[in-house]
Amino acid sequence: MTKTRSELREKCMIILYQWDLFKRNNNTNIDELIKDNLDIENDFVKDIVYGVVTYQDKIDEIANKYMQDWTIERIDKTGASILRMGIFELLYTDTPEIVVINEAIELAKKYSDDNVRKIINAVLDKVAKE
Repeated sequence: MTKTRSELREKCMIILYQWDLFKRNNNTNIDELIKDNLDIENDFVKDIVYGVVTYQDKIDEIANKYMQDWTIERIDKTGASILRMGIFELLYTDTPEIVVINEAIELAKKYSDDNVRKIINAVLDKVAKE
């Protein structure tokens, strides 16, 4: 069964959340996390996950630049994963800005609290306008 882009973004968020939790463990492999969470090969998921992992330092720097009195390390890991995905998509893909922001907000409504959702919305809005 084909998954929607929204469903695939949710898979990306789960994989990135797990990566953030387990990356301290040297035995954790991003390829295994992707395989464990997907029942099909999917280039969209791989592009997002590998992209976020590859550019995470730059993404975090950008996120922190636009957060007032917060850092990406202070928000919950789920919210951080959503924010990282959104920044990656805004900077490195052709996905329309409105789609990226809307998808991130929908994930944040489902998985994070209202304060984190507001932070995600504000940061992505500022990145999109830059």
